[in-house]
Amino acid sequence: METGFTKWIIVITVVMCCLLELIDTSIVNVALTQMMGNLSATQQEVSWVVASYGIANVIVIPMTGFLAEQFGRKNYYLFSVILFTVASMLCGQSTNIWELVAFRFIQGIGGGALMATSQAILIDTFPPKQLALGQALFGMGVIIGPTIGPTLGGYIVDNYDWPWIFYVNVPVGILASIFTVLFIRDPERIRNAIPRPLREIDWAGIFLLILGVGSLQLVLEQGETEDWFESLYINFFTLMAVVGMVGFIWRELTAEQPIVDLRVLTRSRNLAIGAFLSFILGFGLFASVFVFPIFCQRILGFTAEQTGYLLLPGALLSGFMMPVVGKMIQGGVPQKYILPVGFTIFFIFSYWMSTQISPTAGESDFFWPLILRGFGLALLFLPITTMSLSGISGKDAGQAAGLTGMIRQLGGSFGVALVGTYLERSIAQNREGISANVSLYDPETQQRLQGLTASFMSKGASFLDAQQQAYAALGGMIMKQTSIITYAQTFLMIGAFFLLCLPLMLLVQRPKPGEKVDLNAAH
Repeated sequence: METGFTKWIIVITVVMCCLLELIDTSIVNVALTQMMGNLSATQQEVSWVVASYGIANVIVIPMTGFLAEQFGRKNYYLFSVILFTVASMLCGQSTNIWELVAFRFIQGIGGGALMATSQAILIDTFPPKQLALGQALFGMGVIIGPTIGPTLGGYIVDNYDWPWIFYVNVPVGILASIFTVLFIRDPERIRNAIPRPLREIDWAGIFLLILGVGSLQLVLEQGETEDWFESLYINFFTLMAVVGMVGFIWRELTAEQPIVDLRVLTRSRNLAIGAFLSFILGFGLFASVFVFPIFCQRILGFTAEQTGYLLLPGALLSGFMMPVVGKMIQGGVPQKYILPVGFTIFFIFSYWMSTQISPTAGESDFFWPLILRGFGLALLFLPITTMSLSGISGKDAGQAAGLTGMIRQLGGSFGVALVGTYLERSIAQNREGISANVSLYDPETQQRLQGLTASFMSKGASFLDAQQQAYAALGGMIMKQTSIITYAQTFLMIGAFFLLCLPLMLLVQRPKPGEKVDLNAAH
């Protein structure tokens, strides 16, 4: 355990690194159009800038426990910070799209370790009585990072150029590297550990993890772009994902020294439930951050920067609430009582958003629903994390943290993929439904067209031009109304996922008297 100045320098270092990693999952989304123009890339090619980072992340996260044990946690963390920083610089200097994709993959390898290992370092930094506070500080990064990414990215793109979304990582990475060398230390268990001989490493497990989880992430990231199972290449990687995941699960349940010990899920009911809830948390966190900016920019005409500022207050509230929730748990309030409140609040947020969506909506209409979202997320992340790890110790804690991190990331990928597909397909279906009720023989339609025609003629258009413009305007109105209905349905769908989780709270086991979460050896 650390105290005084050193303790808080470590806190600043790891939370800063965690924020960097998570911000980079969403910051590039607002710069893709500029990248397409500057690097002469198609929309399909530039989508790999996002996909490559996510694939690398989700492969590395479950292996961080093993890698920290094998090479020493401080060494592995320092290597990851340096790798992330160097890759960020190279991303900014890329001269073509495939250079950028390759460097983003390398950046994702370094970034995956930052999030998982930061959590373990915070755990070792705080004494057991302050464990919830350490988890709360980590949670601040997890919740705030993906939300402020579009805000920061929008500001940089509007005022500078896209390479600067990567260059801003460099000074922070250099500072974090220096602080890691000076202040971060390995716990005694890792210092005394003997590295596993190369011949005893679970190479088959590593291969199957890369094949299964990597292929699954690729399908989720690229499925919508490739029209899902209409694409031979998506079908191939779906098959690889199934083969890899089935093989990976079988291997890790039967190997003597697995790379990721899945048996830990069978030893703790709370961990198994917590893993599923982590998936739902990732789904809601990333899906809501994905769909809201699209609505604001496509339908309301907001800039990326405006949309980011709308999301910021709720994210900051989540950050400020984390220590409060930590104190509640530390004071003895059971997680199984906090979690239903969080799930219910997130459902209310989703329902509220569905009622606020309209063509005349303004920033004030979304302020309080997004504040409520921030409050609900604060009541979910920390209780899920501490509940999942209660009663788990030693190497199991490291495996559990890596598993829940990977599953949360996959939940986010599933959320974005499902919501993106639902939006595209439901807009088309809803448009057909609305268009079927719009007929040129309908008196109301005729009246609307006559009014639009007269309006365009009053602005100087000829009768034929005004009539064509009226038809186009009516089509635009139908499309806008269709989109509004679809976005409202999407928020209700997101909320339904959270509402369906409430019965799981009946299965959560309360900790035994005096039982604590032993995470001092995690990672």
